[in-house]
Amino acid sequence: MSSDAPGFELPLRLLLGFRVIIDEVHAELAQQGHPDMRPLHGFVFQAIGPSGTTAVELGRRLGVSKQAAGKMVDTLEHLGYVERTPDPEDARRKTIHLTPHAFDALAKSAQSFDRIRAHWSEILGADRLQALETDLRKVTPSDLFRLDMPNWFGAG
Repeated sequence: MSSDAPGFELPLRLLLGFRVIIDEVHAELAQQGHPDMRPLHGFVFQAIGPSGTTAVELGRRLGVSKQAAGKMVDTLEHLGYVERTPDPEDARRKTIHLTPHAFDALAKSAQSFDRIRAHWSEILGADRLQALETDLRKVTPSDLFRLDMPNWFGAG
């Protein structure tokens, strides 16, 4: 590629790289018992966290309305990835928790991400991949989990 590539190509290549990885992970998840898992779900799982959260807090973390968060929870509850339980501090509220099915999806996706990274390392070379990751760390925020991404993409 020429060093004088147009400026718009960089974000598109980064987005395409993201898309290639995410599509491959979700194809593997579908084969491993998670055919309804969508990329957005991973952001929601991270926002819920291992201790659970409320719909209001989930909406805040994702940068979406309480209603949008509630719809996501409804979908994920229907798919068996989350459950609502009474909040121990306020019986009027429900706490949303990840189910074992969600934790299984997270574990399998982590394995897929590691496998894909190893494959990219074979293609690019370990040194070049590490340099790419180092360089991306220099130009991106240190917070890896920008949970407001769904809202940024217009999902909220």
